[in-house]
Amino acid sequence: MDVKNKIVVVTGASSGIGLATARLLTERGAKLALVSRSKEKLEALSKELPESIAIPADMTKPNEIKRMVEQTMDHFGRIDILVNNAGQGYYATIEKTDLDIFHHIFDLNLMGPLIAMQQVVPIMRRQGRGAIINISSGTALMRLPNLGVYSSSKRALAGLSLTAREELKNDHIVVGVVYPYITLTNFGKNTIKDPQGEDRQPGNSPTPADTAEYIALKILEGIVNGDAEIFAHDWMMKMAKGGA
Repeated sequence: MDVKNKIVVVTGASSGIGLATARLLTERGAKLALVSRSKEKLEALSKELPESIAIPADMTKPNEIKRMVEQTMDHFGRIDILVNNAGQGYYATIEKTDLDIFHHIFDLNLMGPLIAMQQVVPIMRRQGRGAIINISSGTALMRLPNLGVYSSSKRALAGLSLTAREELKNDHIVVGVVYPYITLTNFGKNTIKDPQGEDRQPGNSPTPADTAEYIALKILEGIVNGDAEIFAHDWMMKMAKGGA
């Protein structure tokens, strides 16, 4: 799908991959609904990006997600593309996993995208087409200690995305999932960590960390080409096929 003059909802738009994606899509002629919890950052970004609107919303709260979609429709009259990018990490062993944090991570990383999809699918169906891109994680393809909750939420999101792709193909709604690699953002800083946990980090990586702008290009690639799965690097495909 060509993004020029399309109405795009980008969640988690105030920083990192979401911010880079919002800027890239605007450069390519899209009109954006910018979504995150950071009202001040969104409003500043909206002034920077022509014809965009800022919609503060907490993607763990169903009512705010529904309101966000309604506000987008009230302003633009349509939604062509949804980029579900908002998410958060959690660093703890399975044994020490806090169940309240577990629920928060799944509410944000899985339930939020699901509810957003449920809200936009009828709109896209009426319009005759649409595109949904869900941002998973390279950790969904791996088995890394201390990242079980985060990676499982992103595995679930990938499974949800690929199933939705099959369900919606006759409606001309294309669903894809992007697997970023380690990215130079504040993700690590914002990751929730077990205060009693070991300071263990994943081992050596095959390639250097990516920029948010690079992943934004992969997201654009997914929208334009309509691929089911978009990997930050070709070597990640082997992991997706069980070669991890």
